[in-house]
Amino acid sequence: MHLARPFLLLNLLTTLAGCSAGDPVESFSGPTMGSRYTIQYVPTAHTPRPGQVQAEVERILGELDQQLSLYRDDSELVRFNALPADSCRVMPPAVLELVQYGQSLSSASDGAYDQTVGPLMNLWGFGPHSRLQQVPRPAVLALTRQRVGYRHLSISGNQLCKDAAVQVDLNSVAAGYAVERIGARLQALGIGSYLAEATGELKAAGRKPDGSAWQASVPTPRADDQQASQVLGVDGYGVSTSAEHRHYFVQEHRRYSHLLDARTGAPITHALASVTVIHPSALSADGLSTLLMILGPEQGWDYASGHDIAALFVRRDGEMLSSRPTPAFERMAAAGKVDH
Repeated sequence: MHLARPFLLLNLLTTLAGCSAGDPVESFSGPTMGSRYTIQYVPTAHTPRPGQVQAEVERILGELDQQLSLYRDDSELVRFNALPADSCRVMPPAVLELVQYGQSLSSASDGAYDQTVGPLMNLWGFGPHSRLQQVPRPAVLALTRQRVGYRHLSISGNQLCKDAAVQVDLNSVAAGYAVERIGARLQALGIGSYLAEATGELKAAGRKPDGSAWQASVPTPRADDQQASQVLGVDGYGVSTSAEHRHYFVQEHRRYSHLLDARTGAPITHALASVTVIHPSALSADGLSTLLMILGPEQGWDYASGHDIAALFVRRDGEMLSSRPTPAFERMAAAGKVDH
């Protein structure tokens, strides 16, 4: 699957601490969504052989590729996007679930988050059908914005419908959903201790053989230490980071991020550099990190605090970075662990 999620920066913003050499931990990895996935787990006498576990994981990833990818002509989503206005199509449960969740985020953000921004992503040069990264002419931008709007989507039974020729892009939640599905499958196979990661989205459950939790290191930069970080033990939670500084272009000394605010049809302009979210659902962590990143350092922080979301906001002021946690995140950081 190639969903190209460059704003989920595992190596820079969320690093994993695995087991020491000699521990009885199985692990495997492979390509997915234009990046990589990695699975670590503690086997027992009742779990399947590693090859079977890997086959189960890759079956899930392959299924989601066929359903959600925008980089293959035969995916379910591409076929839906090709339909004209006033059309419906029977869609897999995964697509319906992700669209429904995305609609809730759109409604909560007054349309700032929108899963139909595909034409705008292509126009600005960040989509799968982009030709050139550049600031579009106002007239072209206005015309393209007419093809965007989450309210044009609806779900009727097992069908996804649209009353305008909009196109759905599920990149902002696909990886988190994949990790959640993988975690559930590992649990069904009798694997109670695991760390599953795809393109930087992760979920961990259970304990390592030495009794410690799987770990995530989250940056907490401050004025006196730009490299400061907090290591949290994660058990039963997903961790997601959305960031603006890896996928962008510069025109006339101004930087344009791939993160678009659908209300304006343009990239975000605020000073927020990244948002990390910790949530029991990897899907929710994924979607919320993007939502909060689009909303920005003030509106996003107010939203997260008001909804008791554990989130860490990293703001850029010139070359300096500063972090601001929500109360829920502070509680987790104070305990040094995230146990669900």
